[in-house]
Amino acid sequence: MTKNAIHDRFMRRAIRLSLRGYPAPNPHVGCVIVRDGSVVGEGFHQYAGGPHAEVVALRQAGTQAQGADVYVTLEPCAHHGRTPPCTEALIEADVSRVVVACRDRYEQAAGGAERLRAAGIEVVVGVLEAEAAATNRRFIVAVARGRPYVTVKAAITLDGMIANPAGESKWITGLAARTAGHRLRAEMGAVLVGPRTALLDDPRLTARVRGVVNPPLRILLDPRGELPADRAAYREAGRTWHVVLEKHADRVGAMPRVDVVPVPGEDGELDLGAVLERLHEDGQTGLLVEGGGSTIRRFLEAGLVDRVDLFVAPKLLGEGVSWIGNRVPGRETSLRLVSTTRLGPDVHLRYDVVPGPSEIDGTSD
Repeated sequence: MTKNAIHDRFMRRAIRLSLRGYPAPNPHVGCVIVRDGSVVGEGFHQYAGGPHAEVVALRQAGTQAQGADVYVTLEPCAHHGRTPPCTEALIEADVSRVVVACRDRYEQAAGGAERLRAAGIEVVVGVLEAEAAATNRRFIVAVARGRPYVTVKAAITLDGMIANPAGESKWITGLAARTAGHRLRAEMGAVLVGPRTALLDDPRLTARVRGVVNPPLRILLDPRGELPADRAAYREAGRTWHVVLEKHADRVGAMPRVDVVPVPGEDGELDLGAVLERLHEDGQTGLLVEGGGSTIRRFLEAGLVDRVDLFVAPKLLGEGVSWIGNRVPGRETSLRLVSTTRLGPDVHLRYDVVPGPSEIDGTSD
């Protein structure tokens, strides 16, 4: 087996490992340590604030890490954040070579490859770069655009409805699809609903799946400050944002574990770009917009959506509430189908939003 084939083999294993965690807002990272052709340690970044993949793998390898090759999906960090720099841990372990899939584009963490080389460790960069980057689209896009990566999620009928004419919408899809939706919340790290959904559905907005350590940030939009204080999301562990127009912020009383977040807006509508800016300042790299239809439509019209995840149930309502509201968005949005997954009786369709001319390579209209 050639050296390139060996590198590809162990990097694919590291990429598969990386997908096991829910590290938002941090990136997915997997690490495999190989000595004399055998894996002696491996790990992944399970949650933000927890040990990084390299540290987990080094602990497993112990003294066998000395002189070993390390395969890691993202350039080891060179800065001291919630945890010490992974570069220093690798140097201290006296590894021989570090094979990296992707450079870290996050400015504060970058520079790991240079630090390792300065310590006399061989570094190879770019092995299966595209495959590794695909697992970190949330993080990479957020760093590049300076705002969270926005995914729209909707559970719909075949005729595109999320609720009947009365606004009742509970459990359109089956258990497997609902579980996948909870994983999306954990993957994105923040989940948002508009005022009508918060009032009628009163969702908890939690990620009820195994392996989640940090609850996603829950965001309730309430432009006029009219939502009652007994919302289910306010009672859950973790953080909740109650987002209100600046001029109506004094209408919202203090609530335990709830941050009142005033943002600008006009004509009774919140400036969604300002909401994303506040999330970026908070360190969030992903946002899941779950509804309702008018809120989804406003994100689409503003050109702030990067991905669309539709969970389609084999049902027809004939009339009701559309997943993009009851009028067509004023902005054309082109989508590219990425994947189709069968989830029991339902189908999960994932689309990437195709960037417009002004969003590609910095060109202007």
